[in-house]
Amino acid sequence: MKKIILLLGCIALINLTNSCSKKEHDTFSMLYGVVTDHETGEPIANATIVLSPGGKTKTTGTDGTYQFNDIDAHQYTITVQKTGYSTNRKTVTAVVGEKTEANIPLTKN
Repeated sequence: MKKIILLLGCIALINLTNSCSKKEHDTFSMLYGVVTDHETGEPIANATIVLSPGGKTKTTGTDGTYQFNDIDAHQYTITVQKTGYSTNRKTVTAVVGEKTEANIPLTKN
């Protein structure tokens, strides 16, 4: 009888341990968006995106998109630069386990 109780206890402990996945205890956020021309709305490729604090850098794709994965939940300033355009900045707050969208328009010089 003691062996059966011990076996059931072990099975319950294994099930409890396996039910705790990373997604349930996510400590990171994702930040994404599109950089566009302020006048035309067209996406801007190869714009440089800098995330502060942290100094992480990305370059927009041909569709103007960017994405920072697994960033800490924090308030960030996004700085966007592209030759021929004025630099633009936006402040956003990344929340644990959530995706934060930050679309940023650039104005031609």
